[in-house]
Amino acid sequence: MIFVTDLDKTFLRSDLSISEYSKSVWNESPYPATIATARSYTGSVNLLKGLNLSLPLVLLDGAMIVSPCGEIIKINAIDKKTADEIIGEVYCEFRDYPLIVGFNEKENEKFLYPKNPNPYQLHLLQHYLNDNRVLNIEDFKALRNNLKMVYLGEEEFLKKIECFILKNFEVETKLTKDAYAEYYFLTVLHKQADKAHGLKFLEEYLEIDKNDVRVFGDNLNDLGMFEWAGVSIAVKNALDIVKEKADIILPYTNDEDAVAKYIANFKK
Repeated sequence: MIFVTDLDKTFLRSDLSISEYSKSVWNESPYPATIATARSYTGSVNLLKGLNLSLPLVLLDGAMIVSPCGEIIKINAIDKKTADEIIGEVYCEFRDYPLIVGFNEKENEKFLYPKNPNPYQLHLLQHYLNDNRVLNIEDFKALRNNLKMVYLGEEEFLKKIECFILKNFEVETKLTKDAYAEYYFLTVLHKQADKAHGLKFLEEYLEIDKNDVRVFGDNLNDLGMFEWAGVSIAVKNALDIVKEKADIILPYTNDEDAVAKYIANFKK
């Protein structure tokens, strides 16, 4: 039996903290737990300090499966040629550039943003001050391995970009509202880089039956992994569509340690 939880608005509190109660439950549970998140390895482990991590982590919406010590187990990345074509064609049509997370060499993760970021990108970048992964690129080009490309803006504008990309490229897209601000993310990923494929790979890698997996989520990008778990669980603050798809809806929010309370009271 294992638990797999989303981070933002699910396991993490809204201020991005983890309560001492949640830490103790995680560390003392007889059943191991791990994460499936849109965040990168560096961003995730910084938030998870104090937790015992024994299972691989599903990162960047499934673009990477990484061991607790940072060893890359599996990558699903958009190749440079395809990514550069997406960047160029979307810019010609919509005059907008994405943010890019990826790498040229595996041990050197980069976070690229364009020379003239839009207001939504500027807002997000405030959270990455003094992060040496973040690079301002004048001649905006893709990396060798592009784990995710992210457009930020108003929902309707991003829907147009999403339709254009899906019409012209064989990739995966996720359109979600930012958990902390009033704008949306359009994430462009490798065709198999989503939480569904990430969880499926994790089950095969660990040789564990899906019926022995319980997952927690709150947002649209969690729905895919709901299909690959024995039991899917939505926190109280989850989107209505997520609650509709969940097997269990918790009576607690992320700010009330919903995931930890379920794990603490779990009996197989």
